[in-house]
Amino acid sequence: MNIAELQAYGYFALTVFMVLVLYGYIYHLYSKKEDADGHDYEEYSNIALRDDVTDTPVSAISDDKEK
Repeated sequence: MNIAELQAYGYFALTVFMVLVLYGYIYHLYSKKEDADGHDYEEYSNIALRDDVTDTPVSAISDDKEK
């Protein structure tokens, strides 16, 4: 086994590993849409589309002060 063959196996193994990491990251992003506090951050993805003055806000703000 020469160095070129070893590099080819290493490149293939690294490519397979990176594909698995990418799919794992994509699965993590789409499987858990809410964080620990219960905020669904997918709602905020439409802020750029719904930016007119008459549009409803993404999250309502209450006037009551929380203590």
